[in-house]
Amino acid sequence: MAKSIIAPRIKGFICTTAHPAGCASHVREQIAHVQKQKPIGGIRNVLIIGASTGYGLASRISAAFGGHANTVGIYFERPAQGDRTASAGWYNTVAFNEELRRSCPGVKAININGDAFSDAIKAQTVAAIKNSLGTVDLVIYSLASPRRTHPKTGQIFNSVLKPTSKAFLGKTVNTDRGIVHEVIIDPATEEEISATVAVMGGEDWQLWMEALREGGVLAPGICTVAYSYIGPELTWPIYKDGTIGRAKEDLDRATQEIRKRLKSINGQAFISVNKAVITQASSAIPVVPLYISLLFKVMKEMLLHEGCIEQMCRLFLEFYAGKAMIDETNRIRMDNWELRKDVQAAVAAAWPALTTENLRTETDYDAYVAGFLKLFGFGFPDVDYARPVETELEIDDENG
Repeated sequence: MAKSIIAPRIKGFICTTAHPAGCASHVREQIAHVQKQKPIGGIRNVLIIGASTGYGLASRISAAFGGHANTVGIYFERPAQGDRTASAGWYNTVAFNEELRRSCPGVKAININGDAFSDAIKAQTVAAIKNSLGTVDLVIYSLASPRRTHPKTGQIFNSVLKPTSKAFLGKTVNTDRGIVHEVIIDPATEEEISATVAVMGGEDWQLWMEALREGGVLAPGICTVAYSYIGPELTWPIYKDGTIGRAKEDLDRATQEIRKRLKSINGQAFISVNKAVITQASSAIPVVPLYISLLFKVMKEMLLHEGCIEQMCRLFLEFYAGKAMIDETNRIRMDNWELRKDVQAAVAAAWPALTTENLRTETDYDAYVAGFLKLFGFGFPDVDYARPVETELEIDDENG
């Protein structure tokens, strides 16, 4: 197979290339963090819906390498084709499988690539669990998609990132050029709000849990956790009070419905409210990249900083030891460090004075850019980026 020299190609908030060796380094870096922590107990078989990047990948690594749990990973990723590299999530999964085979013999990894919103992938997943594991005792829902085709009607919904009541005027950063500027976003229509709820709300999580329940693959005492974000008041106009916030409200609704359906098998459903981190999804939200750049600087100075793997490893360790912070609405609050009063006071004090000129001194913007590139396998010191690499790598359907 032909080898190629791979360089990052950035278009707005996405990178259209991914480096297989760099993605492998990123996966190994996360595994190394997990292996330095205490062992994670209480889990045997875990289904992760959205398992190839961000919080989903970090959850899979934490479960497999921290708890020696078998995992089923659902993702929708692109293999390499011609001169086009595979997606980062594809290479992440290749590396996950290879490292698991090397260091955790006997631990299973089942990989299913396809549209998680579809009935076909749900049915395929139920069959795979029955054939290889019997049941699962934890289901993580970590999908982040801008579009959903409804499995029953075929209707296509596209989400939007907009306020809901009035136009939003705020400060953001152009990540292509490192320029701080004001942005005006008009409010969403009712149709756009409904579409965003259809994509990012709780209906698909409910459909997944019902398919798994009807398929008989949920163990007694099953726990399911969906990931969410609330953030500080600074981001509320575009997030909590915006179209995404409406979708997150629907996630709360779904939690109650799922709990009712799981009661007969002593099951539980939770939302884990996580902290702001660099992901492909968060980079697309106005205001958020600038906020994250400032937040990271503040939290690093206070020795509180966490990325995806640190956050998910802490979630698994605290939650299964009964030490996680649970709020009055029964949500797991992994954002408790981000929303500490001293952290948010420091962010609020620095925010008004942020400009293009002081962006790199008053925030951790350079680390934000570096972290964004790491998502696609770029910027790792152990990788020779001038060396041609094989891009057409295969994923085993089942490993272990």
